[in-house]
Amino acid sequence: MNFDELIDRRGTFCNKWDAMERIYGVPSDEGLAMWVADSDFKIADVISDRLRSVLDEGILGYVDAEAPYRDAIQWWMKTRHGWDLETDAIFTTTGLVNGVGMCLDTFTQPGDGVVLFTPVYHAFAKVIRNAGRAVVECEMRVSDGLYTLDFDAYDAQMTGTEKMVILCSPHNPGGRVWTQDELRAVADFAKRHDLMLVSDEIHQDLVFDGHTHIPMPNAAPDIVDRLLMLTAPSKTFNIAGLHTGQVIIPDPDLRARFKARMLALSLAPNSLGQFATAAAYSPEGAKWADAQLAYIDGNRQIFDAAMAEIPGLSSMKLQSTYLAWVDFAGTGMAREEFTSRVEQGAKIAANHGTTFGTGGESFLRFNLATQRSRVEDACARLKTAFGDLQ
Repeated sequence: MNFDELIDRRGTFCNKWDAMERIYGVPSDEGLAMWVADSDFKIADVISDRLRSVLDEGILGYVDAEAPYRDAIQWWMKTRHGWDLETDAIFTTTGLVNGVGMCLDTFTQPGDGVVLFTPVYHAFAKVIRNAGRAVVECEMRVSDGLYTLDFDAYDAQMTGTEKMVILCSPHNPGGRVWTQDELRAVADFAKRHDLMLVSDEIHQDLVFDGHTHIPMPNAAPDIVDRLLMLTAPSKTFNIAGLHTGQVIIPDPDLRARFKARMLALSLAPNSLGQFATAAAYSPEGAKWADAQLAYIDGNRQIFDAAMAEIPGLSSMKLQSTYLAWVDFAGTGMAREEFTSRVEQGAKIAANHGTTFGTGGESFLRFNLATQRSRVEDACARLKTAFGDLQ
């Protein structure tokens, strides 16, 4: 588990490194890619060994890997998160965003409103709009450097056309690990307005010491009749390219509706994704995940300390994820100027805050799941790019 090993992903059809010049104007030969939310770490040996054994067999035909795959998911959720789930509750989609799309397709109609607590993961709004539904933005507040939820304001926004709310838990991009009281308040909000609740918990394994992720079924067991859970091993284990995620549905009636839609579309799992998930969700995978989190925590501390040394920059206090959320409002610069300094001055590709919805206008998101030398390089580049402020 040598997370310091530099891996050159350029020229490998890697979105993060090969597309940054086209999208951000950051040259691939000297730029740092800190945007797409995958890591630059090699996958755990337990995963690569399993996939290699499959390839060594020489046949990629039809398989039935459901039993070990589901068993591993159940073991992981119980062992790591204290969450008991039934085998029949697990549905496999081609990644988490596809899972969102399937939930929209099954449980809402064109024109329905879908509530997002913004700023939030940009793909949510994109898939909602692509599905012909309406995005309803409920902007979060910042209190003591952390995002908070204002349900009095959100209640006043509701018109009755809303049919679903999507929660990001832990939160991307702000890194919040929601408390029991906050999760209870989200559940109560969904009940008050008769909303389906989709809980995206893909970052559940990337939680730093001092914080505990609570699965929504544990936080509010009384709302499982409207609850759709989204999980995936992709962020934890850097296997997003296998496009394997889970929609987990505790309620039997909701399961029946979702299953019918899956059957109508003839959706079936990717066998390599199932093999990789079963290998990852294991004691060996857990050891690797713990070591990776400790390494990322070190990156987080280095990056936050550097941002604190640049006047006008503020990195939100990350409780989870490997995605630093940096506010440039204190510089007094227009968005175009601070973005240019990062992209053209520091030659770093980072996600634009505007893509995350209302409240993200003064922010950029930086991916810290990379080798420490690159994080240190990014810190030095940003200090130089904003050197006139110091």
